[in-house]
Order: sequence, then structure tokens, then C-alpha cells
Amino acid sequence: MAYQGFAQEYLGMPAVTRAYTTACVITTAAVQLEFITPFQLYFNPDLIFRKFQIWRLITNFLFFGPLGFSFFFNMIFLYRYCRMLEEGSFRGRMADFVFMFLFGGFLMTLFGLFASLFFLGQAFTIMLVYVWSRRNPYIRMNFFGLLNFQAPFLPWVLMGFSLLLGNSIIIDLLGIAVGHIYYFLEDVFPNQPGGKKLLLTPGFLKMVFDTPEEDPNYNPLPEDRPENQPRDQDQNQQQHPQ
Repeated sequence: MAYQGFAQEYLGMPAVTRAYTTACVITTAAVQLEFITPFQLYFNPDLIFRKFQIWRLITNFLFFGPLGFSFFFNMIFLYRYCRMLEEGSFRGRMADFVFMFLFGGFLMTLFGLFASLFFLGQAFTIMLVYVWSRRNPYIRMNFFGLLNFQAPFLPWVLMGFSLLLGNSIIIDLLGIAVGHIYYFLEDVFPNQPGGKKLLLTPGFLKMVFDTPEEDPNYNPLPEDRPENQPRDQDQNQQQHPQ
């Protein structure tokens, strides 16, 4: 029964959230089982552009460190806020959600070229949290029963918690910065006087990920109209004549 419940929950996840969290878990499991090592995954511009190890552009977003508190903490926040974004403000807009992934990953990669950052998955999670928090400013949050605050403060609370754990806050600041850039360009600037939408999802992404809308002017052939379709009972009688 537990397995069936887990399977239903897993299959009930929206597609992008399921794909990303699954890739993160599989990558971490592969490292834990010593099929691969973190040295094959981390962001290294020299190996990417000179040795053509292009996969590092993606794998550095998939590894959150060895199994432990930090890994599970990141996975919980990644799953929760990625799913709430996909089922909330991005509902029915999978292509736009994928484009946000690509835009955020591109900006973080550019920053990674000039800084010694090896894994950017945590920054990506903070970006998702930031965008969700700004789009839900009036939701009250509770952090481990210790702090009560409104959603826009959540990324900063997570950064403070990361600092208490002895981690560098550069990654968190990067996620907040990229999240703010996306939020400003997508939600703020287009609504300003003289502003316009600058982040336009490419057509090929919409063609791949979005279900095409039904044409309201489509007029089916007479034989395809519902009123001209035989009833189930008539079909059964035709298939099984007395």
C-alpha cells in the first residue's frame, strides 16, 4: 500500500518538477553508489570549452552533495516550491516554465564563469523559492516553528539558516539575484509606464511543451459531429446482431 501511495504521488507530480527532482535524486544516488564521482559533474569552464565536456553545464545543477541533512533539506524545498510554481502561476504554461529554467540556468552559468562555483543546484532552488515568494506576498510562513513571517522574506530566512550551518552565502545570493532579475523582467517591468515584456518564450518551446489550443473557428465535417455519431447501444447492436 505504501508503494502504491508513493507511486500515485510521484505520477501526480507535474512534468517539469518530476523530471528535475528525479534527475537530482538519480545523480546523487549514482555518486553515492560510486558509479560516478562529483569530479565528473562539477562546473569547470576549461573542461567544458576545451575538452567539450558539455554535460557539465547540466550536471552541476543536479548534484546537491552526499546524502545527509543538507541534501534532504534542499530536495524538500526544491520539490515543494518547484511544484507550487508549476501548479500555480505556471499552470498550463509548461513552455514558459521551461524557459524560466533555461533563463535562470544561463545567468547562473555566466556568473559561474567568473567565480569559483562548482555546483549551482542550491542557487537554482533559491531562485524558484524567490519567484514563488514574490508572487505570493501575503502568505504567512512558519520556519521550524521558530519564525513567523510573510512569504517574501523566505529566501532571506533560508540564506540566514545556510549561514548558521557554516555554508557560504554566495550561492544563496546568486539565486536571489537571478530570481529577482526574472521576477522584475517578467512581472514588474511590463506593468510600468512604457514597459514591455522582454522575456518571450521561443516558439519551438511552445511547440514542444504546450498542448495546442483548439481552434474556435474549427467546423467539423458533418459525419464527425456528435449528433451524427451512433450511440453506444446502436454500436453494440451492430457489433453483436441478434
